[in-house]
Parts: sequence; C-alpha cells; structure tokens
Amino acid sequence: MSLKYQTVPVTSFSQNCSIVWCDETMKGVVIDPGGDEKQLAHLVRELGVEVISLVLTHGHLDHVGGTVPLAEELGTDIVGPHKDDNFWLQGLEGQSQMFGFPLTEAFEPNRWLDEGDEVSFGHQSLKVLHTPGHTPGHIVLYSEEAKLAFVGDVLFSGGIGRTDFPRGDFNTLISSIKNKLWPLGNDVTFVPGHGPESTFGRERATNPFVADEMPLY
Repeated sequence: MSLKYQTVPVTSFSQNCSIVWCDETMKGVVIDPGGDEKQLAHLVRELGVEVISLVLTHGHLDHVGGTVPLAEELGTDIVGPHKDDNFWLQGLEGQSQMFGFPLTEAFEPNRWLDEGDEVSFGHQSLKVLHTPGHTPGHIVLYSEEAKLAFVGDVLFSGGIGRTDFPRGDFNTLISSIKNKLWPLGNDVTFVPGHGPESTFGRERATNPFVADEMPLY
C-alpha cells in the first residue's frame, strides 16, 4: 500500500490543489481546493477516490475559494486550518472584493487542526504541523512513510511565503521553516501552494531566504 497524489493547478492564479489518497482503499482527501470545484469533482471521480475530507492549510481565499461548493458536491467534511486563521475565513467576502474573485462567503470548518493532530484516510495518515508566519494559523501536512509534505504558502522552490498580510510575521515564518520543516529530513519532497515541487535539502542548499549559513574559512 502506498500514498498517491495528483496536484492540480486551479484558477487563473495557478495555485496548487492536491488530491491525496491511499491506493489500497481509494479513500483520500483534497488539500486546498482554491477553485475550479467542478473540474476537481470530475477528476476525483475519474481517479475513483472516495474523499473523506477537504483539508485547508490556511485561510487565504486563493486556497479555500472552492471549499464549500466542493464539500457539498462530494458530501464531505472540511478540516483545518488552525483556529488562528478563523479571522481569514470570516473575512472571505472582503478578500473576494479585494482580489476580484467570485464572491466567497465566510464559513467555519467542521474541525480545526492543531500541532500533532493527524488527518487519516484508509491506511494512510498525514501529520499536522502548526507553521505560523505567512498566516498565524497555517499548517503543514506530512507523510513520514512517503517522505512527502504539503506546505501551502510556507515555502516555495526558491522562495518563501509573503509576510506582509495581516498577522503575518517574517521571523516567525523563518522559525517555522527551520524548526518544523528542516528536522523532517533533506530527502523530503514538498508540494508548495504555488509552483513546482522541490526537496527540503535543495532549499537548504539554494533558497536565498532560508539556505543554511555557509561555513566561513
């Protein structure tokens, strides 16, 4: 048995939404359904995945815009992010106007996620890490077995998440990356909220924001 996933860029902003499932039971989750919910529902059915829940890494509109319609379409629960992002979810109407997105109404998940929680489906589970900085309630989902992390907007290939939004904080973000993500191992592949996959090792070597300090000789 193993963890399978397919990442789908959604909407004109091309943010990454991931369908993740246990290949033995075909039960799975959808991470960050930011929009294009009809396309996502069609793909879920095409893959034959039974979606247990929709999981949110953080409350920004471009990552949660399709959540409520997709949950209704698939008849599933919404879990995450950490409750510190509730103010983002409650402000979705304002975010919609600010970014010119279709109107997305405020909602609350069926369950908030905390550090150490697990999101389980079939014989697989993803561990929850609370990783504030980009937003205060941001979480990362990690499969130890697959050496795979879904990191939302914490870390990108060659970059890091913005910290100029309300309650964002640069030093907190750097701490989340170095103290929560790096200990998982250099060989961990990560799927960011935007752009291509990378590994923690590659970012530690080359990412200008969080590369390890080079030794001085």
